[in-house]
Amino acid sequence: MPLSESSLLNKLAAAWPVERWRDVTVLVAVSGGADSVALIRGLQSVAGDEGRLVLAHFNHRLRGAESDADEAFVRNLAGQLGLKVIMGSAESNLSAGGSGEGIEGAARQARYDFLSSAAGQCGARYLATAHTADDQAETVLFNILRGTGLAGLAGIPRLRRLSEATTIVRPLLDVTRVEVLDYLQSIGQSHRDDSSNRLDNYTRNRIRLQLLPLLKRDYNPRVRDALLRISQIATQAEDFFDQQAETVLSVAARQIPGGVEFDLRRLNHIHPALLRHVLLLAWQQQSWPLQDMSLERWTELQSLLQSAAANAKTHSLHLPGSIRAVRSGEILKLVRE
Repeated sequence: MPLSESSLLNKLAAAWPVERWRDVTVLVAVSGGADSVALIRGLQSVAGDEGRLVLAHFNHRLRGAESDADEAFVRNLAGQLGLKVIMGSAESNLSAGGSGEGIEGAARQARYDFLSSAAGQCGARYLATAHTADDQAETVLFNILRGTGLAGLAGIPRLRRLSEATTIVRPLLDVTRVEVLDYLQSIGQSHRDDSSNRLDNYTRNRIRLQLLPLLKRDYNPRVRDALLRISQIATQAEDFFDQQAETVLSVAARQIPGGVEFDLRRLNHIHPALLRHVLLLAWQQQSWPLQDMSLERWTELQSLLQSAAANAKTHSLHLPGSIRAVRSGEILKLVRE
């Protein structure tokens, strides 16, 4: 299908020019749903015979025969496209002892564990996932509702490191679900429908099926575009803070066994907003877990750093992930115990 005839192909080619990836292996996460099927078909169309694409499908085994049918669909699709496929499945019952968001979190973790392994197996430089503009808007709204910082307002990043060798890329973040469905219809491509997307015991489903339609109807018919603008502005701000934080870290911090050490004299005049970003970047560089580092815990750490404790007395703080912050005079150490 010519690029000129498809909004999806045009946006895909612009967001992720084929010159960047056609000479390396790209692992494409394909669930069988409309978005991921459109992604693999679009990537193959853009790359032609020059692409090195591999499909990856993870069977969560949460929907019985329906999940198995998704797996069979993806296997058949790979055969039709002449592409290799790597299959994986949950080794345990992901729904055991949990419900709603707990199951969703466990499923997401299991899926990314598999995708990381599959990327290593096939030597993938990139892992492509099919998050769309609609997913981005839903994520930003979800983050607003639960309380978020700048990173939450930025939403889903276009690029994210999966491992030392593999980067996650999301080429469809500018593409809407309507454009996805139009593209699939235009090429006569079928897809699977995940019935769990209609269940109301998931917060994200309620946002998509109830809240966003209500906001569109009663408050702003272009609410999705408004949320995407918030994401774009926040992403630009995040990029700026990242650059500034890297500069600060280069002069105010050094690696020590098990962690990082800060010279607080070099942080005295740093704006609090940038200071929190410096701490976050240092944390990320250590590959320490972020999930339990709430705003309250970051505030505690920042208070320890900024307190007028420039004396011989030692102050310490225990943080999630077995991280201990120890301040002695004008030195702050973050070390994993």
